[in-house]
Amino acid sequence: MSDKPLASMGIALNGDVTYRPDRPTPYRARVRWSEPGTKNRPSRCESFDDEDAANAWVEQMKRLAQAGVHPETATMPLASYGESVMHLAMRGLEPKTLDPYLAGWRLRVVPTLGHLAPSMITNGSVDRAVDGWITDGCGRSTIKNSLAALARLMEQARRDGLIDRNPAKVTGWQHIFQKAYDELEDPRSLALHDWDALAALADALVARSSDRYRGWGDVVKYSACTGSRIGEVSGCRVEDINKKTWIWTLRRQTTPGPGGLRDKRTKGKRAREVPLIPEIRDIVLERIDGVNGRSDARLFTGPRGGRITTAVLRDATHWDEVATALGYEYLRRHDLRHTGLTWMADAGVPVHVLQRIAGHASLKTTQLYLHPDSSHIAAAGDSLTAYLQAGRFPNGSQREAV
Repeated sequence: MSDKPLASMGIALNGDVTYRPDRPTPYRARVRWSEPGTKNRPSRCESFDDEDAANAWVEQMKRLAQAGVHPETATMPLASYGESVMHLAMRGLEPKTLDPYLAGWRLRVVPTLGHLAPSMITNGSVDRAVDGWITDGCGRSTIKNSLAALARLMEQARRDGLIDRNPAKVTGWQHIFQKAYDELEDPRSLALHDWDALAALADALVARSSDRYRGWGDVVKYSACTGSRIGEVSGCRVEDINKKTWIWTLRRQTTPGPGGLRDKRTKGKRAREVPLIPEIRDIVLERIDGVNGRSDARLFTGPRGGRITTAVLRDATHWDEVATALGYEYLRRHDLRHTGLTWMADAGVPVHVLQRIAGHASLKTTQLYLHPDSSHIAAAGDSLTAYLQAGRFPNGSQREAV
């Protein structure tokens, strides 16, 4: 947390609005001020479509400055604003409460919403953030702590006059959370049944895309057969693939961020090893050949070489329409990961190995994939019968007597 004070109270601003007809947003609003300590004359600018909005911005900046909010604070993104006022927003909390709040702020709020200005955060954006945390497998207490940290920061923004009301005071997320975990009680409801279903989906998505780009289908198959996220598939490079052992060392993921898409470390902050089964090895080899084996090249890109996200895949392939037409109305891109992990669990992969492949921090999350289907239950009964009969009738003699 930062202990740096916001600014001197009652700083005076000068403002003006300039019309620039050659710009898409022609009205430039500017405020300038003198720093009390250094006498420097910094400024801040924003562009608007109309003159009234530009003048309103200047007046708001003046009002905030008179209330003690520094102009730089008033225009900074949430992540920076949070660091500047964290000591105020979290005042009064005991360490046992403060620590999980700060963890939620750092690990979930900042990566999801930190690039937005406080005034740009809405109830809808908070709802989508919570939905994303649920999809990522965050527990109830984790989401509660993250929301509590966000609510405190946004309450401080309200007190500073940056916003009129606190959009982080959301209700009903517990119901959404419970619904998501109720679905996981039957993981096959969120997973494709078999390879044929996966291949049919991949082909349909390619056929529906405007460019008929085969790479869309390759991404879908690779994600499902490795139990990985779309962003992790996008982050895969040639150098991450070991063709001798057919192991993918998953080191990074592509995510939206300030200024556009960027690569960062995996969700668990450490690399993990994932097996590449024969069904997708030809895909891997063809894509390696397509980039002439360059070790730093991305294995999967869009048709023009760009990075792929779940939203890019959805829009390019008309995912929702295709999934619905195939009878998979429920299917999300994240369910490709769910499909792969469910298949591995059904194939008998030990839970501790599955946890490493999935990159789950909690074994409890991995165990959600281990619910046996009816054929496994029947097989368990047959195994028990064979075990008991082997003990009672070791030589078969008593069986004959009966």
